[in-house]
Amino acid sequence: MSKRIEYVFPTDYESILKRIDETDPVKYARSRNFIDGDVTYLSPYISRGVISVKMVKDIIFKRVFKMYEIEKFIQELAWREYWQRIWQSKGDEILFDLKQTQPAYIHRKLPVAVINHQTRIDAVDNYIEQMYEQGYMHNHVRMYLASIVCNIAKSHWSLPAKWLYYHLLDGDVASNHLSWQWTCGSASSKKYYCDQANISRYTGSNQRKSYLAEDYETLAEISVPDILKETTVPELVTVLPEISRITINSSIPTCIYNSYNLDPLWRKDEHVNRVLLLETSHFNKYPVSEKVIQFVTELSKNIPGIKIFTGEFKDLEILYGDNPKQFIFKEHPAFTHYKGTCDSREWLAPSVTGNFNSFFSFWKKAEKEIKF
Repeated sequence: MSKRIEYVFPTDYESILKRIDETDPVKYARSRNFIDGDVTYLSPYISRGVISVKMVKDIIFKRVFKMYEIEKFIQELAWREYWQRIWQSKGDEILFDLKQTQPAYIHRKLPVAVINHQTRIDAVDNYIEQMYEQGYMHNHVRMYLASIVCNIAKSHWSLPAKWLYYHLLDGDVASNHLSWQWTCGSASSKKYYCDQANISRYTGSNQRKSYLAEDYETLAEISVPDILKETTVPELVTVLPEISRITINSSIPTCIYNSYNLDPLWRKDEHVNRVLLLETSHFNKYPVSEKVIQFVTELSKNIPGIKIFTGEFKDLEILYGDNPKQFIFKEHPAFTHYKGTCDSREWLAPSVTGNFNSFFSFWKKAEKEIKF
C-alpha cells in the first residue's frame, strides 16, 4: 500500500498567507516529486485567484536565498503562467488536440476502473479515492493517471481531463488540460510513460508486479489490459447555490469576482459593490463538483461585503441599463464576455505574452524579468 497523505486546505486568508511563509523553496526543489515531499499546497489558492504566482514569488524573494537554490521553485510557478499564456493566446483551442491528433487513441470515454479506483495500480487507486474525499491529487500522480488512461487504456484525453478537473479544488483548465495533452502526445513530441518501479518509488508503494512492470519500450506496445477495457461517460453536473436575486447600489461600480478571481486585496479600499458571479453557462462548459463550489464560496468570505449571484453576466447588466462601464473585472480567458473595465492579472513576467512552443522557450524570456 502507498503512503496516505492528509490534505487540508483552510479557506481563511490568514492561514493561506501563513502557508506561503512556511514554504521552503529549497526543500521543494529536492523532494517535490515524492508524495510526501515538501510540496507547497498553494495551488488551490493560486488557481482560485486568492493569491498570485507573483505574490508568492515576491514573498519568497524577501527571504535570503541564492537564485540557484530556488530557481526550480520559481520555474514551477512559471509553468502555471506558461499554461495561462497559452490559454490566453489560443482560447478554446486548448479544449481540443492542440498540435496534433492524439496518437493511437481508440475511444473518447473513461475506463470504469479509473472512476472506481480499481485500476490495480495500488498507489493510483489510493490517490483517486483520496481525491474524491479531499479534492486534491499530487502532480506526479496526475501524470501517472494521465499516462495510464491515455497511453495504456488508449482513451482520448479530453473527457478524462474534464473528469479530473471536476474534482480538483485547484482545478485550472489551462494547466489541467494542457498537462493531459503533454502526457498523451497531442501537445508534445512524444508520450509520457510511467512504469511500476517509478510509481512505487515516488509514492512509497510496495507494489512490484502489475501491467506497468515492464520497460518503457514494452509499455509503448502493450495491448490494453483487460481491467481497463470497460469504459463509460461519467455524469459531470455542477450544483450551484440558488441565489438569483441580490440588491446592489447601482450608483456605484460593481467588482465582478468568479471562481478564478477571489482576490481579497483587489481594489479593497474602493467604494464598490462586490459580487461573486456563478454563471450556469460557465459551469456547463467547465463543470465542477459540489466540493469545489463549497470551497469557492468559503474562499469568497475573505472579501468584505461580497454577495453571491447565480446567473449570467447579462442578468447583472440589466441593473445598470446602458452603462456597462460600471463593471470592473480581472482579465481571464474563461470570461471574455464580461464588459466594462478590465484589470490585468498579476504576472511573473508581464511583458512575456503570446504562445510558446515549449516551456523553456517561455522561460528563457521570462527569467530575465523574474530574477532578483
